[in-house]
This record gives sequence, structure tokens and C-alpha cells, in this order.
Amino acid sequence: MTTVATTTENTSNLGASALTGAVAIAAASVATMAVAAGGHAVGISLDVAGAPIPVAGFGTLTALFSVVGLILAAVLSRTARHPRRAFVRTTVVLTVLSFVPDVIVDAAPATKALLMLTHLVAAAIVIPAVARRLAA
Repeated sequence: MTTVATTTENTSNLGASALTGAVAIAAASVATMAVAAGGHAVGISLDVAGAPIPVAGFGTLTALFSVVGLILAAVLSRTARHPRRAFVRTTVVLTVLSFVPDVIVDAAPATKALLMLTHLVAAAIVIPAVARRLAA
């Protein structure tokens, strides 16, 4: 009977985590598109290596990499002794590493700064939302 209760609890936790993750991903995607659109509206170029990044591309890539973060959270929830701490530490390091392409890309300094800002905005939304659902 205990096994059934644990399995049911894990399934409901997984469902709640997935719903929380989906909401956070949607919010982060909209937020990064808003930051990109706002930056563009005030004159910051969205051109990288001579090609413009579409505003929707910010949302798409935010969603894609946030899903990777959800998968990481699921793996850590099953394998780490302290899943929340492991998730936060890992995702903060990955966020910092995500700045590397922005720094080296062929783009104006303001564009690079805007790209890094979108990474921070996405991380500030997704990491806490997902971490709250993980065991301490």
C-alpha cells in the first residue's frame, strides 16, 4: 500500500511540476520577447552577424532551453540528494555560461547586452518557479 501511495504522490508531484514548468516557460518566453521588442523599439539592433533575430525567435529559444531545464530538474529530482540545491547551482552556472556566445558573437555591444539581459530575464522566471517544486 505504501508503494501505491508513493507512486501516486510522485505522479501528482510530477504533474504539478510539469504544470508549474509550463507556466514558467510561457511567462519567460513572453518576457524575453517583450525585452527584445522593447530593446528594438528604443533602437537596439537585433542583428547578429548581419542577420536579424526575429522577436519570436527569443520566445522559441527560451522555451526550448527551458524545457531542457525541466528535464534537468526531473533527472535531479530522482538522482540528487538535494535536488533543489543541485538544480539552482547547475542552472545558475549554465545561465552564466550562456553569456559566452553573446560575448563572442558578431554584434553591436548594445545587442550583446540585450541578448544577455534576455537570458537573465528567462532565468529569473524559470529557475525559481521550477526550484520551488523540488525537494530541498
